[in-house]
Amino acid sequence: KTDGSGIARDVGESMTMEECLYGLMLQSANECAYAIAEHVGGDYDTFIHMMNERAKELGCLSTHFNNPHGLPDTDHYTCAYDMALISREALNSETFRKIAGTEEYTIPPTNKHKEETYLRNTHKMLTNYQGSEYLYDGCIGGKTGYTSAAKNTLVTFARREGMTLICVVLNEEKSKQYQDTTALLDYCFHNPAFTEK
Repeated sequence: KTDGSGIARDVGESMTMEECLYGLMLQSANECAYAIAEHVGGDYDTFIHMMNERAKELGCLSTHFNNPHGLPDTDHYTCAYDMALISREALNSETFRKIAGTEEYTIPPTNKHKEETYLRNTHKMLTNYQGSEYLYDGCIGGKTGYTSAAKNTLVTFARREGMTLICVVLNEEKSKQYQDTTALLDYCFHNPAFTEK
């Protein structure tokens, strides 16, 4: 019963954690976010508390989570800097790097779905789906987002010549998130002295 984007999962459907994570990261499957929260936290509220405690440990000062999927809520907020801190920590996980950089994934049939569920990453700087004009040399992953309240958001990871950059843009009009991310990444890759500071 989650709103927003999803992959049509049903109550009582059995999936692995890996399948849920791919659903969450590639298709923004809000029902998978909810299921992950209940599984990891033991219950929904405990997981939200865990998210907020972990954000504090990472040094986030302008973030408060009130749900696991990012749908609009007056008590759910963050900023670009905090998203970069969280992303930097996430990139330490080999599993996260693999999932965030995956272009396509197939969930096998489940106890509720007889057919396979095909997932495609929507990050246009990573994948050439439908002839993306925003493909970016060195992009290794990231996460797209959109709500009517937050508009377009984009977290992007790119690596060139041993340097990994994290770029976060929020509150963007359609397609501007890719243009601004490209400009920011280009600037930093071409001015390495700036990023070393």
